[in-house]
Amino acid sequence: MKFKSIILISNVIENRMPEKYLLSFQEFLLSGSIFTGASEFLALIVIFLLVTETVLVILSFILNLPLSILFAPFVIFPAIFTYVSIKQEQNITKIEQSAPDFLRQLSSMLNVGLSFENAMEDMSKYGRGPLYDEMRRTILEIRMGRNFDDAWKAMGKRLKSRELERIFIIILDGRKSGSSMAGVIMDVSNDLRELLAIKRERKSSVMMSVMFLIISAIVATPFSFGMVSVYSDFMQNFGKSGDLILIAPFAAQIYLIIHSLLVGLIISVIMYGSFKKGVKFSIPLVIVAYIIFYGISNFAGTFFIS
Repeated sequence: MKFKSIILISNVIENRMPEKYLLSFQEFLLSGSIFTGASEFLALIVIFLLVTETVLVILSFILNLPLSILFAPFVIFPAIFTYVSIKQEQNITKIEQSAPDFLRQLSSMLNVGLSFENAMEDMSKYGRGPLYDEMRRTILEIRMGRNFDDAWKAMGKRLKSRELERIFIIILDGRKSGSSMAGVIMDVSNDLRELLAIKRERKSSVMMSVMFLIISAIVATPFSFGMVSVYSDFMQNFGKSGDLILIAPFAAQIYLIIHSLLVGLIISVIMYGSFKKGVKFSIPLVIVAYIIFYGISNFAGTFFIS
């Protein structure tokens, strides 16, 4: 049962926001295995922000908290993005692991005389997992009148795996040229299995470097700069303040954020050879690093003094 406030805000969002943006956001949610409507999800976020901001305003007056705490609820946006990115990565891993067996099974069904479309439909009825879910969606689109080639290409793009997208294009080209589809699919299945084995070896070989970067971003740097902030407060309490001492905590925060962002981008380059996926590493690194820095700079001084 939905609350009236959610329905009301959802209707306002649907009327005000362009449909193409809602559809794009819906695809984003589905890629992260979030099966809530886009407008309803945005309505829940609006309600969450209103409630938490109201509570924080009241607490800030009662407990004399800093106004910067009012920005805390907006962490939900990078948190959602990070969650969806992680789910996408997990789905891609599951899809790539099941793809060789899926293609081998498809090749076997073509060998016994089934057409390509019938083989896809039969496999979609019994298979489980993200790849088979996409297959069922593709079959539904074809039944609703979408061109087979377009539906097949769209499925390859939705999987968000460059390897699978290229393989699906090869299969489609083989189908157009009249090649023996069973043989083509078996060959690309074997090639994909070898390619995934190489990717796993490469990933395991760079994990030591990745772990070192993560530790430096969320442990070493926040702790060291948190202690700089503690030292700055200590000197100010003794009346020995100067321009350098006053600006040191602010400069440390800026450096901490830049350092965490850059570490996320470097991890993306090491693991994927591209900067594009660096955002999903940078955002959680910045959040965790700043929380540790904030805790040390505000509470470590009390601990040492006591």
